[in-house]
Amino acid sequence: MDYIQDGKRLVVINGTEKLWIEPWGRDSLRVRMTKEANMDANDWALTEKVEETDSEIKFTETDVTDPWYAGEEWAQYHQKGTVATLKNGKITARVNEEGWLSFLNDKGEVLTEEYWRTRDRINRYCVPLRVTGRELKPIQGSSDYALTVRFEAYDGEKIFGMGQYQEKNLDKKGACLELCHRNSQASVPFMLSNRGYGFFWNNPAIGTATFATNKTEWVAKSTKKMDYFITAGDTPADIEENYSAATGRTPMMPEFGLGYWQCKLRYRTQDELLAVAREHKRRGLPMDAIVVDFFHWTRQGDFKFEPRDWPNPKAMVDELKSMGIETVVSVWPTIDEKSENFGKMASNGWLVNADRGNGNHMTWMGNTVFYDATHPGAQKFVWEKCKENYYKYGIKCFWLDEAEPEYGPYDFDNYRYYAGPAIQCSNVYPVGYAKGFYDGLKAEGEKDVLSLVRCAWAGSQKYGVLTWSGDIYSSFRSMREQLQAGLNMCLAGIPWWTSDIGGFLGGVITDEKFRELLVRWFEWGCFCPVFRMHGERSPWYEREEEFINGVRQLTSGQDNEVWSFGEENYEIMKKFLFIRENLRDYIREGMKTASENGTPIMRPVFYDFFSDKESWNVEDEYMFGPDLLVAPVMEEGAVERELYLPEGASWKDAYTGKIYEGGRRIKVPAPLDIIPVMIKDCKNIKVY
Repeated sequence: MDYIQDGKRLVVINGTEKLWIEPWGRDSLRVRMTKEANMDANDWALTEKVEETDSEIKFTETDVTDPWYAGEEWAQYHQKGTVATLKNGKITARVNEEGWLSFLNDKGEVLTEEYWRTRDRINRYCVPLRVTGRELKPIQGSSDYALTVRFEAYDGEKIFGMGQYQEKNLDKKGACLELCHRNSQASVPFMLSNRGYGFFWNNPAIGTATFATNKTEWVAKSTKKMDYFITAGDTPADIEENYSAATGRTPMMPEFGLGYWQCKLRYRTQDELLAVAREHKRRGLPMDAIVVDFFHWTRQGDFKFEPRDWPNPKAMVDELKSMGIETVVSVWPTIDEKSENFGKMASNGWLVNADRGNGNHMTWMGNTVFYDATHPGAQKFVWEKCKENYYKYGIKCFWLDEAEPEYGPYDFDNYRYYAGPAIQCSNVYPVGYAKGFYDGLKAEGEKDVLSLVRCAWAGSQKYGVLTWSGDIYSSFRSMREQLQAGLNMCLAGIPWWTSDIGGFLGGVITDEKFRELLVRWFEWGCFCPVFRMHGERSPWYEREEEFINGVRQLTSGQDNEVWSFGEENYEIMKKFLFIRENLRDYIREGMKTASENGTPIMRPVFYDFFSDKESWNVEDEYMFGPDLLVAPVMEEGAVERELYLPEGASWKDAYTGKIYEGGRRIKVPAPLDIIPVMIKDCKNIKVY
C-alpha cells in the first residue's frame, strides 16, 4: 500500500485499487475508489462549485506488531506502518496502516468507520472472515463492478433522510431500503445521523442501503466506481447546509406556490375547469393554481391539447390569470408508438431502449415508450414541443408525471439510457426530466420556475422541483406514512414537497369516514410546503367508452372541490384556506431560508431542538418553520392529541391560547375543525 499527496487530494494505492479522499466544501470530504486506470468522470449530483477550504494532509510513522507472533524469533514481523490523515475543518479522514478508513469530528471522536472483519495487526482484532470495508468485484463478462461499502453500526444511532419510502418509521435505523424509484418511492440517498454527520451515496445505480444493528451496508449492483460525500456539523442545520451546498439549493419558491392548488382526476374539458375556478372565486375563496391533468392531449407523446375539449387554451389561461390563478399542465414522458413524434424521437435515439424482449414500457391507454430524459437532445426536443403547444399560451408551470419512470415491470437490467445502462444510472432520470424544462423556461427568460414532479434524486431541487408522494391510498395509515415520507424527503435535500390531500386511490366522497380523513388531511396540507388537493375519488363515473380519432378518452373521478364533501366540512376547509393565506408571509420567509441555506420549512422536531434527546424520538409532529410546531391528527375519531413540547422554549396552543413550558408531553383538544399547532415562545403569529 502506498500514499500520495496530489494537491489537496490524498491518494491511497493498493495494487490496482486507487482510493481518493479530498476536501469538498466546508467540513466535508468526497471519497472515491476505482480499479480502473482512470477514475470515472461522472460527478452525478456533486456538480456544484463548493467553498475552497484550508485542509491538511499528514503522514505518521507508527510501529506495527503482528499480534499473532511474539518473542525475539518473530522480530522480523515487527515493522513500521504509515497512518495518513486528511483534516478539513470539523472532519478528519484517517487511513490506518491496514488501509481501514475512519472519520472523526474536531474533538477526535469517531463519527463512523469502515467495517472490516479481517486480520488487523494494529488494533489486535483478528477475525479471519475476510470481510472488507469496501469492495469493487468485477462482473464477469463485462467492464463493470458490483460495489459494496460497509460501515460499523453503533448502538443508539438514529438515521434520517434517504428520500421517500412508504413505511411508518421516520428513523431509518433497522431499515433495508431499495435504492431505486417506484411510483410513490423516491430514493434520495442522503442520511443524517444523530452522531453529528451526514452521508450522501453519490451513485445513481440500482442497489440497497441497509442500516442494520450489526453493520451499515451500501450496495450498487453495477457501477464503475465508489463515490460518496461525508460531512460533519455541530447541528443538523450545519450538516444540511454543507450537503445542499454540494448538491445544489432550491430556487426561491414562486409566489403562486405559497397558496392553494386545486386539482382532481380529472377536469375533462376547458369549460369544466373554468367553471370550478369561477365558482371558487365567486365564493371568495383563495386559489393560486389549478391543474389540467393527464389525457387532455391528442395522444401520449404529442404534447398538445385535444382541440375538441380544449378549443381555446389561450383564452382559458388568460381568464385564469385575470383571477390570479396559475395554469398547471400535466406532461408525461410516455411516447405512444402512434404519436406524431415517435418516429423522429426513435430515429434520433431519444427513446429509452430495451436490451431484450418487447420495447414497450407501458401499455396503459396505448403502447408507449419513455423518452430518454438523460439525453440532452431528448430534453431539448420535449421542451420545444411543450413550448410550441403550451408555453405559447402563457403556461409556464408543468406537472412532470411518471418521473421515476414507472416501468412495468421494473426490470432495470433490461433498459438502457444515453447516460448508460439503467441498472447503473436509472435514479438520475427525474433529474434530467426536470432539467429539460428548467433550462427551457430559463432560456425564455422566466425567473420563477416550478415543476410538480412525481419523483426526484439528489440535485433535482436546483431545477425547481416540487415533489409529491405519488399514487397513495386514502387511509389514515397512508396519511401517517406520508408524514415521515415528507420529513425524510425534506431532510434529503428536496424541500418543496406535498402529497395528494385525502390520498389518491379510493375515497368515496359520500362516505363519512372518508370525509373525516379528507378534512384531517386538508388541515395538515395547510401546514405542508405546498397546499394541494388531488385524488382519484372512486368510484369513477360510469360512462361508455369514448374515442376521439381512434384515441380512447379517459374518464374522471367524482367531484373534488372543497364544497363537494358536505356543508360542515366545507366550512372547515374554507377556514383553512384563509389560515394558509394569513401565513403567507411566514411561509415565504421559510422558503427564502430553504433557498439560501438549505434548511427546509418542514423538518423534524430535532432539527431545531437537537440538544433535547427526547426530540430525536418524536416522529408524529414536526416544525413548520422556526416558530410553529404542528401535530397532525392521524387517528380516526380522535378529538384530542398527545404531543411532545421540546425543552428550551415555552409554547402557546394556537387554539386555546394556553401556555406550556417545554420538555414534557401534554394532551390538547383536537376537535374535527382543529389541527394542534403550538407557537414557540408565544410569538405573535395568528393561526386561529
